[in-house]
Amino acid sequence: MLEVRDLWKSYEGQPLLRGVSFQVQAGETVCLLGASGSGKSTLLRIIAGLEAPERGQVLWEGRDLAEVPAHRRGFGLMFQDYALFPHRSVTENVAFGLRMQRISRAETTRRVQEALEQVNMNSFARRRVTDLSGGEQQRVALARALAPRPRLLMFDEPLGALDRALKEQVEEQLRRLLHTTGIPAVYVTHDQEEAFAIADRLILLHAGRVVQNGSPAEVYNSPASPWVARFLGLSNLLPGVIASGSPVQADTSLGRFKGHWTGSEQPRPGQQITLLLRPNAAQAVEQPLHGDAQPPANLLHGKVEDSAFRGDGFRVNILSSGEQAFWFAVDRPFQTGQHLTLAIDEAGVQFLGDEE
Repeated sequence: MLEVRDLWKSYEGQPLLRGVSFQVQAGETVCLLGASGSGKSTLLRIIAGLEAPERGQVLWEGRDLAEVPAHRRGFGLMFQDYALFPHRSVTENVAFGLRMQRISRAETTRRVQEALEQVNMNSFARRRVTDLSGGEQQRVALARALAPRPRLLMFDEPLGALDRALKEQVEEQLRRLLHTTGIPAVYVTHDQEEAFAIADRLILLHAGRVVQNGSPAEVYNSPASPWVARFLGLSNLLPGVIASGSPVQADTSLGRFKGHWTGSEQPRPGQQITLLLRPNAAQAVEQPLHGDAQPPANLLHGKVEDSAFRGDGFRVNILSSGEQAFWFAVDRPFQTGQHLTLAIDEAGVQFLGDEE
């Protein structure tokens, strides 16, 4: 449906988008995920027709939209601040875009009612938006975006102003609504939990480039780089050097680790890599006595810095012998200051390639 092809854009002389390309299929919700300043919102504005790229194309069903103005693209855009008119009622806010298109009064009334029913806000039709909660205002803004029956929906950090409990509730409603209507969507956020809850596919942006493109499960289970891992909250990263390629083993300042390689090309001995130790892959063990023999692989020794209950288990923060911090999800608490040895499951050790 939508194709973004090799988009470039600079801001104040610095490159903001550097050759960004991706596609959105029919009925698919694609989430643009990245840190502040990664170019997400600019990319959305280019798709909407509010800004022009320096190079590249935006195509809809194969047609280049370069000469199509924003109001003729048939795309709906929803901002973080909702941009509602405070002096107008819910109905008047939802109807605004339809009246700008000079749609008949009868058809406008029908579409407004339909859009409000889709977001469960038809009983609020006559209220002023200033009398609504943040979550209710968010649904009014969504209804206004739905009323013109857009070919594509675009969201720019739409849940940023909501508290955690309300955000989770709206995430579920929004995902269900997008799947029910079948409208393809491009959703911008810097919050990976929000992206996981809503997206069918994630596109991670870093330094103006797409660094990974895949389903939420694919991205989380196989981050393409140390940067992706850190951005997703997977901070247990350890520099290492490949010791052997079959099985894949790496030597680090904390000992030898066996794991699995995520790159496309086979690793070679001596290659510099980064190890990712999965937070849920550790189990406390008695410190083994190995004498003069080679120490067992996949053991991490450290001192407990903190141990806190997290609902479905405990999070333990470890300071290794090399003064590096790690954290793991475990099934029981440990005492602060306690020396601990953790065995890291081989399946939970991933060897990542370069940053780029």
